[in-house]
Amino acid sequence: MKVLFIGDVVGSVGRAMIEDYLYRVKKDHHIDFVIANVENATHGKGLNRKHYDFFVFQGIDCMTMGNHTFDKKELFDFIDEADRLVVPYNQPKVLPGVFSRVFTVNGKTIRVTNVLGCVFMDSRYANPFDEIDQYLNLQQDIHIIDIHAEATSEKIALAYYCQDKVQAVLGTHTHVQTADERIINQKVAFISDVGMTGPYLSSLGCDLESVTLRMRGLSSKFLISDNSGQLAGVIIDFNENNQPVSIERVLINDDHPYHN
Repeated sequence: MKVLFIGDVVGSVGRAMIEDYLYRVKKDHHIDFVIANVENATHGKGLNRKHYDFFVFQGIDCMTMGNHTFDKKELFDFIDEADRLVVPYNQPKVLPGVFSRVFTVNGKTIRVTNVLGCVFMDSRYANPFDEIDQYLNLQQDIHIIDIHAEATSEKIALAYYCQDKVQAVLGTHTHVQTADERIINQKVAFISDVGMTGPYLSSLGCDLESVTLRMRGLSSKFLISDNSGQLAGVIIDFNENNQPVSIERVLINDDHPYHN
């Protein structure tokens, strides 16, 4: 079983990279199941119905979210129908959504659970460790957790805490792909951040000039960059016993052209 997890899809450039490369990556690497974090997919913040349907059409089987889940209020209108969407379990309880979903793929069951970190993040979100136990003893063959968090320490700690109960803990949110992919104790596939699928010549997907102005203390709105794109993610291979045997980074951009 091979699973492709695609990092934070940002705006129209990120969506274009999905359209241009997803089919090729799936075909060339014999991918069975695709997950993408799409919390930045619609103009950089949130997800609307049009873009949810776009990802379904492109062949994304499961979509995870993060701290920008409800930035587009339109999501409230269709979230109950979005049967591929998973939202963080430790978001404020008043908000709707499914926190953990099971998908059947080639006779196997894959559970995907979404969680937000709390270190350096919005204080509205509960500590991810406070409620994680209720998701660790559910029934499935493979369990994958997307931890959408700022601090690498928090992501690593969660992976070690869950290592006997889940098969992958994958970090998102920072938009920068890390080089620490590994199989922890031959039990759980891990990477601190799978990276960003969006504008390559940017600061986390945002226009460099607007970011520079903000960093210099000047008033400037963050604008989504519209230059050349990149696609970032990881491919995890699970054996017949549902154990992860490899995790491989995927990075496609101007400096890393796609090669089969």
